[in-house]
Amino acid sequence: MGADANAMEADEPSAAFRLGRDAAGLDIVSSAREFPATTTCSRATVRAVAHWDAGKTPAEGMATVITVLTAAKLLTPLTEIDAPQVTIEDGCITSIESRGALAPPEGASHLDYPDATLVPGYFDVHTHGAMGQNAMDGTDDAFDAIGKFLASRGVAAYLPTTVTAPIDMTLCALEGMAQQIERAKETSREAVSLHGAKPLGIHLEGPFLSHSKRGVQPAEYLQEPSIDLLRRFWEAARGHIVVMTVAPELPGAIELIQEAVRLGIRVSLGHSNATTPEAQAGVAAGAVSATHTFNAMRPLDHRQPGLLGVVLDEVHLFAELICDGIHVDPLLVRLFHKAKTPDRGILVTDSIAATGMPDGVYKLGTMNVTVANGRCMYEGRLAGSVLTLDRAVRNFVKFTQASYGVAARYASTNPAHMAGFAETHGELAPGRPANITVLSPSGEIRSTLLDGQVFGA
Repeated sequence: MGADANAMEADEPSAAFRLGRDAAGLDIVSSAREFPATTTCSRATVRAVAHWDAGKTPAEGMATVITVLTAAKLLTPLTEIDAPQVTIEDGCITSIESRGALAPPEGASHLDYPDATLVPGYFDVHTHGAMGQNAMDGTDDAFDAIGKFLASRGVAAYLPTTVTAPIDMTLCALEGMAQQIERAKETSREAVSLHGAKPLGIHLEGPFLSHSKRGVQPAEYLQEPSIDLLRRFWEAARGHIVVMTVAPELPGAIELIQEAVRLGIRVSLGHSNATTPEAQAGVAAGAVSATHTFNAMRPLDHRQPGLLGVVLDEVHLFAELICDGIHVDPLLVRLFHKAKTPDRGILVTDSIAATGMPDGVYKLGTMNVTVANGRCMYEGRLAGSVLTLDRAVRNFVKFTQASYGVAARYASTNPAHMAGFAETHGELAPGRPANITVLSPSGEIRSTLLDGQVFGA
């Protein structure tokens, strides 16, 4: 599936950095943590540059494409490094140094962004589509268009997200989405520009949602929690469901959450009218996140805090936020930031097919959504957004006065941890894939590197 199904708690980011050379000319890497087995960059690859510039011949089959990336600043994002020099080999980060601390390897190409900041590639765990394409279509054309658009906005990875639809339509969509996830895994590093950001798993939003807090989710297709139906979805998706939104107050929801956790699915509480005890029961059953906090939730009341109160109070619970200035008022964005701290907040887009397109009418599942002046509306209700994750980051910084280092955690580190991809995404460190977003001083996207390749180059 790509995620560690047993690691339901967030992993701590790796502290491993290249510290120098040993007597044999090999990299000395901090022993605070071994490179995980799930990382796509092997220890042999990490040491290849040391062999190369120590005058030794790389072993047969070792990569030879080396890039040195320099910038004004790098945010790991837990650590800030001024004037960084990042060495990338065969798509993997092999060292992070202060510029000038080590001569670049012979024959390396050089990418210099003198006034820019390097942050981990963004990770959107809640997107329905872009560029006129719906993720549920599950086609090559749809996923290529979505992936390339997301990459242009600094996104390296994403979870294509469903919307409540007829069961047969959902099963068909899950099969197509699973095929696209598997196609992305087989894509060579050199072909990354053909496909853009990688879909890593599926976010199943519906059908186990509250009628009273369904938003625009079609009422006629909502289902009571059913383990048998979940298993049908799981089989159709070939095990690629990574996140599932559930209303915990529904009959059978707690048992459904427990079964989802057993399968390795991260459960997110949302589209819910849950009381405080019902929400707490969902967390106790294994839920780890909340879907688009504030939206489609029981309002906060000083005597009946409900799901929203639990989301803001529970320190270990991750929580999504649509930071477009439309879904949530900036004052509440600040309150959210104070409550969730930099460790548990997640910026999402909830974007639909209209994202990146002119105003008009666009499909979302079985619905025709009207888009005008940045608002997506269906029958008088908000229906997703046309937000991009880079704009969400800039909005978050503007609304909260937080640093870009904190905002980068909301857009990369935290979603990667919540979704179970903390070993390969959300941090810049040796041994990690070189998925890097290059930001201007004002947070605009200068460039996106996917597996070390400059997207669009």
